[in-house]
Amino acid sequence: MTTLAARTIAALRSEHDDLASAGATISPAQLKGQSGASDWTVAQVFSHLGSGSEITLATFRAGIGEAEPPGPGFNQSVWDRWNAKSPEAQAADAVVSDAALVAALEAVAPERYDEIAINPGFLPQALPLASYAGMRLSEVIHHGWDIRVGVDPAAALADDSAELLAEHMVGGLSFFLSFIAQTEAIREPAVVEIAGTPYRIVLDERAHFTSDPAAATATFDGPLEAALRLLVGRLTPAHTPPGLEVTGNVTLDDLRAIFPGF
Repeated sequence: MTTLAARTIAALRSEHDDLASAGATISPAQLKGQSGASDWTVAQVFSHLGSGSEITLATFRAGIGEAEPPGPGFNQSVWDRWNAKSPEAQAADAVVSDAALVAALEAVAPERYDEIAINPGFLPQALPLASYAGMRLSEVIHHGWDIRVGVDPAAALADDSAELLAEHMVGGLSFFLSFIAQTEAIREPAVVEIAGTPYRIVLDERAHFTSDPAAATATFDGPLEAALRLLVGRLTPAHTPPGLEVTGNVTLDDLRAIFPGF
């Protein structure tokens, strides 16, 4: 069976190809238009992905012993440089920057996958390569959607990528929701099953995503990709698939309040 690290790196290549396609076809006017991220234009999302891939590549190279760890102020210097680019350069350069990161991950020999552990810089301990790549996959999946939905209001996450991200979120990225959930908005404990999948969103003193078969108190009746977009604040009324509904002891609006996004 193909390892999780290998499948994640392959997914990053697929997402990169989609990013490159979007970068090649989007117009200058669309670059300056609203993206799926409420505070950013489409070009600014490209910039975020480009700077993020540059920073991720630097920590990756340091983590495998190919370079020194980035020094103080490195991230800010990268962001400042990317913010100064024109919208057209942000889009074009993001594709180049992301390609470099994906190529570096692809160059790792499979027999090294289990031995590599990297700290992205904000966690108390290093992550296995699969989870480290999974963090980048989460970023590219959701911000890639931000770009596509700026052109196509009906855009969705790719099914294969959504399935893989869910697998990460019940494994090495299980800490993810603790960073983004507004737990003060939880009015009562709930276990929200995502219909047709083994996954549940558990809301109690914290929020977490699980495949444990806990008894459900509510049902999210919609595609998995929409549930994942919900968790990062990308399931606004304008971008909710027709027929999607939440029943039980929480509402869709309750869930939107708990997961306002970033």
